[in-house]
Amino acid sequence: MSERIPVNVLTGFLGSGKTSLLNRLLRDPLFSNCAVLINEFGDIGIDHHLVGAIEGDVVLLPSGCICCTIRGDLSAAMRDLYDRRDRGEVPAFTRLVVETTGLADPTLVLSTVKYDRVLQHHFRIGTVITTVDLLNGQLNLERFPECQKQVALADRLVITKLDIADSTLLPVLCEKLAQVNPSATFLFLDPLSLDAVELMGGDVFDLSSKSEEVGRWLEAPVQRHYFSLAETQEQAQPANAHRGILAFALDLTESIDWTVFSVWLSLLLEAHGERVLRVKGLLNVEGSDTPVVIHGVQQMMHPPSHLERWPDDSRHSKLIFIVKDLAHGVVEKSLRAFLNEYSLVHVR
Repeated sequence: MSERIPVNVLTGFLGSGKTSLLNRLLRDPLFSNCAVLINEFGDIGIDHHLVGAIEGDVVLLPSGCICCTIRGDLSAAMRDLYDRRDRGEVPAFTRLVVETTGLADPTLVLSTVKYDRVLQHHFRIGTVITTVDLLNGQLNLERFPECQKQVALADRLVITKLDIADSTLLPVLCEKLAQVNPSATFLFLDPLSLDAVELMGGDVFDLSSKSEEVGRWLEAPVQRHYFSLAETQEQAQPANAHRGILAFALDLTESIDWTVFSVWLSLLLEAHGERVLRVKGLLNVEGSDTPVVIHGVQQMMHPPSHLERWPDDSRHSKLIFIVKDLAHGVVEKSLRAFLNEYSLVHVR
């Protein structure tokens, strides 16, 4: 997976500054090994930055970045761009960024990368970057389910328009965003500087940074529920819920059998996949000295991977869920019941 080209999804609600962010990225020399798929060149004012046109709707920018438009099917656009790369007609880009429209569901892009039989051999899902503007972000989050889902699926939340909005709005907005997605990394778009590496890099298949990325998950300010399989008491619903979207974590004190766990997770996603927006986890798997990392979006689970070492001495399995209209007790009780039923969990 680490050798495949990562696909970053750049999303954000209408007017959130997504295109302005992309404009800055396109001029960053650190972005020179990237390709970008957008809906229209005109949206990003690309004409006076054009260095040269390559056949069709593909241009090469001064930074070295390749930029092209999506005409119709995303899968066809990605295949065409990769074919041009393979034939040497465009530079050998090592990262692809797909910019969505302001009302788009990022899941559609992610599912294209994961399930297209041709693309899955060349590309992998990278990080999801969601822009939220300080002026209208809280209102959009309250009113529009599209905005809520874009935030819930994000790996990076980029707060924009800091230079024109009241600074007192920032802590309130961050609190609201953290209720929806506490495991995302918050970035604040400075009008004068931008760290493209921090924004686009670092996912669990990036060998140089996957431990750091998982560390961010584990440090997320999310309400945690510790349990062993012997416990039966009911627990209160976590407090950090926002309009049906709920973030919570489960910490399992026992080691788990990988086969039993993976069957349970498959059944959970089959039954509630549309409501399980994100799942991330670090698992203490029987027979493995190192932790196993899992993560996915709705029914799309990425291949599991290993960290080189445990981040602490607890060796607990830690699962973070972001769900919509699904009580945390349903997830916890089903996991406990499934593991107990098959009696394949052993206390270390």
